[in-house]
Amino acid sequence: MSNKFWRHVDWPSVLVYVALSVFGIMNIYSAEQAEGTSILSGSINAGQQLRWLAVSLVVAVLIMLVDARFFITFGYYLYALAMLALVVTLLTAPEIKGARSWLVLGGIKIGQTSEFAKFAAVLALAKFLDGYNIRLTQTKTKLVAAALVFLPAALVLLQNDTGTAIVFFSLALALYREGLPGFFIWLPALLGGVFIAVLLVGFVNFAIVLVLLIAVVWMLASLFKLERRLAWAASLALLVSIGFSYGVDYAFYQVLKPHQQTRINVLIGLEDDIKGAGYNVHQSLVTIGSGGFDGKGYLQGTQTRGSFVPEQTTDFIFCTVGEEFGLLGTGAVVILFCFLLVRIILVAEKQKSTFVRVYGYGLVSILFFHFFLNIAMTLGLFPVIGIPLPFFSYGGSSLLGFTILLFIFLKLDAGLKYYF
Repeated sequence: MSNKFWRHVDWPSVLVYVALSVFGIMNIYSAEQAEGTSILSGSINAGQQLRWLAVSLVVAVLIMLVDARFFITFGYYLYALAMLALVVTLLTAPEIKGARSWLVLGGIKIGQTSEFAKFAAVLALAKFLDGYNIRLTQTKTKLVAAALVFLPAALVLLQNDTGTAIVFFSLALALYREGLPGFFIWLPALLGGVFIAVLLVGFVNFAIVLVLLIAVVWMLASLFKLERRLAWAASLALLVSIGFSYGVDYAFYQVLKPHQQTRINVLIGLEDDIKGAGYNVHQSLVTIGSGGFDGKGYLQGTQTRGSFVPEQTTDFIFCTVGEEFGLLGTGAVVILFCFLLVRIILVAEKQKSTFVRVYGYGLVSILFFHFFLNIAMTLGLFPVIGIPLPFFSYGGSSLLGFTILLFIFLKLDAGLKYYF
């Protein structure tokens, strides 16, 4: 590969990726209290993560050496292969922590196939939307795009990995950029708000409030002589909300599992279970708060050394940063992630290729959801659903999957500039 190609690589994104990965390994080492053991040792999580970073960097280089047009040509084939891997995992994987998400061959754990399904789903979606005369204003196009997203989400959900399944729906943001009506974005948010409201006040009280709102809408329409179609539209939306709210109790008590019910109740303040479902979040908040402005110092976190926070190397790695590096450290991590997300959006917007632009926005959507939900979960603003912090949390397949996802985009960006 000539020097011309490497000059086109977006090196700021590469540097942020390396910085986040290395800082993540440092915090994993601290969280597992491995002082006295070399970080190079494969007997500790930090050492294993360092090896996975080395593997990921090798894979990243290999991706940069592959012809960029390979990913465009074989997008559907990689998607089909990923879906097959999800099905095989679902049928053969042993249950680990309540989920069947690890593909095991010959007694060897290969990895979480859902991590690799993410970039495959983005590739397939990008290839489909790059097709001739494809517009998201067409019903058929919406249905096919939805199917490409729903299939991996459904297979992952069947593996009992709710957190990862939710992440696939973040691709709606990429579809919105390509012309999907905003209705498909704000409607789920509205229904989520209705769901929480019904849990807080009950169906009857909620329905009474909405009926009164309908009366207010028509009164205002009469007083200010507004168009009746606006009043009818508002009334219809409120009536739909009442209909949806009627099924909330059934969905909550019959569909969700007891531990999921408890987590939601703790989140919205209906339960105070700091010794049970709310323990992780409570300890996480205490740990972050104890760090103050500039933290207690690296390897000096008392909450961390006391092992008060479960899953601190994975889902709750962010609280380690908060305790040892304080507001300055957590702010730096947030800034790095925001820089990376904005950088990818800027690069994606410059693309002449629809394929690369859609892939870039798919990448941003997935990274943003992981970043936002993980930190929100750590701060008690979202139920605990097992979402890792990209490039940061412990997990080899997670790190490798995110690396592939990012470097395919960097290759597409640099490679197509090089060829054309």
